Amino acid sequence: MDKNELLQLQEYMRRLYGNPKIVVTARPRKNDSAEVSIGDEFIGIISLDDEDGDRSFVFTMSILEEDLKG
Repeated sequence: MDKNELLQLQEYMRRLYGNPKIVVTARPRKNDSAEVSIGDEFIGIISLDDEDGDRSFVFTMSILEEDLKG
């Protein structure tokens, strides 16, 4: 993913979730995924899926049981 694509994903996620603090950044040594954070808190990964010539993105967010308690 290039810098322009990361910015497009960031703007999309900000609009979708109504949160201007969402940040999408490149991952070190990886060009097929990006990190998603809100402020200083890491919340997930966006992965590139370009199989079959169709370019799409998958957002994965893990939720720990301990996070639900509090």
